[in-house]
Amino acid sequence: MSLKNDKFPASAAFDEINKALNANEADRKDAIKQGNAVFAFVLKNAAGETESWHIDLKNKGAVGKGTGENPNVTLSLSDSDFGNLVAGKANAQRLFMSGKLKIKGDVMKATKLDPILKKAQTKAKL
Repeated sequence: MSLKNDKFPASAAFDEINKALNANEADRKDAIKQGNAVFAFVLKNAAGETESWHIDLKNKGAVGKGTGENPNVTLSLSDSDFGNLVAGKANAQRLFMSGKLKIKGDVMKATKLDPILKKAQTKAKL
């Protein structure tokens, strides 16, 4: 089942993150140990529509649609900024400082996302 939504081109990255998490059991366990949180993403596309996904690094080590159960941290940003973030062309800290990335919840947990996004970066063709 694909997590990609054609109205949100960068959402293809969620499939890549899911594949990366499920490719290797040791990697998945490591990601859960490092992340220890549910990360929700609310993306806004060029048409102004919003859609959400989550990365569960607390229990399952899986990615799904919707914000998930009790997310520890919710990141809101544009689809294009998310694409740039995953592609390594944008820096989360800079996006946050410039107001392009909003974080609700445990801001420190958001810093744990970097290695997970890097896994998708090597595989996603964004």
